[in-house]
Amino acid sequence: MAVCNLELEGFRVAVTSSSAGIGLGTATVMGRCGARVVITGRREERLRSSVEKLRGMGIEAYGVRSDFSVEGEAARFIRESVNLLGGLDTLVFVPPQPPGGRFSEIGMDKWRLSYRLLVESALEAIYEALPHLERGRSPSIIVSTSVAAWEPIPGIATSSVLRPALHGLVTLLARELAPRGVRVNGVVPGYFMTDRLREVAEMRAKARGVSVEEELRRLEAEVPLGRAGSTEEIGWVIAFLASPRSSYVTGALVPVTGGLHRSIR
Repeated sequence: MAVCNLELEGFRVAVTSSSAGIGLGTATVMGRCGARVVITGRREERLRSSVEKLRGMGIEAYGVRSDFSVEGEAARFIRESVNLLGGLDTLVFVPPQPPGGRFSEIGMDKWRLSYRLLVESALEAIYEALPHLERGRSPSIIVSTSVAAWEPIPGIATSSVLRPALHGLVTLLARELAPRGVRVNGVVPGYFMTDRLREVAEMRAKARGVSVEEELRRLEAEVPLGRAGSTEEIGWVIAFLASPRSSYVTGALVPVTGGLHRSIR
């Protein structure tokens, strides 16, 4: 178990969209810091494999299969997490990835699905979690969004339009829940080595007539640090925001972009 000095030992943590990508990276870091974690995903086999991976590191981890495109599933995930952990101290909301594509390529069905995944499921999870968080230890909510909320990215129209709503949610809840002892913060990821980044690279590569690997290199070259991040790099930022070490931080939207973002609005 890593020594991280974030005072997360025994914390009860639920992480959404966490059988892979940023969610799994976050669960890994928080688990290595001593937290007890529940992860979720749609694919049973991958979820089981991720739980086994975490347990192989000595992390107390559980898996709850869920599909956030279905109404009520986000709330059920929270209920089952509370039952498994005996309460809840931290909710990390990583949205399921919405459909990609340019505005002209997607129809209303995909917009409705994207709203369900990005916004409705966040509200559902938070409403269900809040009574438990208020009884928790150093309770907090951390919401992962995207740099597309600040700088719209062609090809992921749904994210570019809907993720700003999550920024508004963080700002609103930080003020409303502070008197109740619950901190609310957000992280704003740039390019991380995830399935989503590869999907964007595949779309761009097809349009440009180049290989996916070449397009991935071009995407990484856009980042001032010259590379995409690892999921555990953002996991450490989220772990800090969840920890008592950040007890005076609420309402923050922290860019974790390698310098990719050009402005904060």
